[in-house]
Amino acid sequence: MTLTTKLPMKTWFGLAAGLGLALSLAGQAGATDLTFYYPVAVGGPVTKVIDGMAADFEKANPDIHIKPVYAGSYQDTIAKTLTALKGGDAPQVAVILSTDMFTLIDEDAIVPFDSLAKTADDKAWLKGFYPGFMENSQTGGKTWGVPFQRSTVVMFWNKELFKEAGLDPEKPPQTWAELVSMGKKLTRRDAAGNVTSWGIQVPSSGFPYWLFQCFTTQNDVKLMNSAGNQTYFDKPAVVEALQYWVDLSRKDKIHPPGIVEWGTTPKDFFEKKAAMIWTTTGNLTNIRKNAKFEFGTAMLPAGKRRGSPTGGGNFYVFKSGSAEQQAAAFKFAKWMTEPKRAAEWAIATGYVAVSPAAWQTKEMKDYVAEFPAPLVARDQLEHAVAELSTHENQRVTKALNDGLQAALTGAKSPKQAMEDAQREADRILKAYR
Repeated sequence: MTLTTKLPMKTWFGLAAGLGLALSLAGQAGATDLTFYYPVAVGGPVTKVIDGMAADFEKANPDIHIKPVYAGSYQDTIAKTLTALKGGDAPQVAVILSTDMFTLIDEDAIVPFDSLAKTADDKAWLKGFYPGFMENSQTGGKTWGVPFQRSTVVMFWNKELFKEAGLDPEKPPQTWAELVSMGKKLTRRDAAGNVTSWGIQVPSSGFPYWLFQCFTTQNDVKLMNSAGNQTYFDKPAVVEALQYWVDLSRKDKIHPPGIVEWGTTPKDFFEKKAAMIWTTTGNLTNIRKNAKFEFGTAMLPAGKRRGSPTGGGNFYVFKSGSAEQQAAAFKFAKWMTEPKRAAEWAIATGYVAVSPAAWQTKEMKDYVAEFPAPLVARDQLEHAVAELSTHENQRVTKALNDGLQAALTGAKSPKQAMEDAQREADRILKAYR
């Protein structure tokens, strides 16, 4: 006689329900849920791309569930992350500015990737990124972030406006002096003397310190040390770099006066309100889709040297996650940055593919054969420096940003603005020396 005939029906239903509940709990226990904070602060619609990549990862890893949370700008994302940490509801993985590395370390928020890299393949992957991008990813002998959407600042120029100004449309300015001389020919005014198109436009809202670091790098001076506890804002060469930026509008009259908006700069380029702009290479796909004229992409012109800071976001894995979540977050970051997907992401957005191996994929080779512009940002890595990053990075960059905007609006001289910014940075960083 079978077991079922010996048990009352009520008992049988109870056992069946219990078994179902146990199987359900076992299924839930087998899945690892990850909350993924992602900053939407780039040109073009990237949320669909991120959603698609997350879905593809889940298909390949059915035991891991990714929940992307679009957290706003980079500033919004770090603020929301720190708030969530204090509230006990932190994400397990996030893309946050590479420059926020010191802040996240000081908050004891993240785990180094080295501790999560278990296999030889993991360790090889970790060593495969461009060294220029790792300068804002490593400190104290540990790797705290891995590059994902990284960039340099590049120059876009309108070839049609160059032709109309009598300039060779295939030759952008190579030096600071050429930028001024060409900018004067490209700045157009109506009969009343009002500017209808500026020669050059460099944004000074959003990330003014980042664009300013282009000028300081080109003037062969650094803004901070590698330990993140000392800044050099008041050095004569830094003041000279700011004076050059200020002079573009006030003396040379080839650049819009006052504060130039980060978000509208690509649009001004589309509308021919600016013949040349400096912006992130992350806007490349956006500009390619929207510019109704032939344009060029070039390295930034040289002062004493060429140069741009690197920029953009890294993947970080958070300490608040369980061991399983940290391992899953590592797997996700590795999957998202492997050569084929790094190439696909670069093609979709315009960001720099973060490893030499990504440039050797068929997808990337085919892409640059037809559209070579992305090579500019990659090649500029040879001249790139680490983006400004310090302890208390939000406060230190605010001190510099306030000084830059005071100089650009004429509220302070470049010298006074930089001395004031350095004084504030010294006050903030004193505890870290």
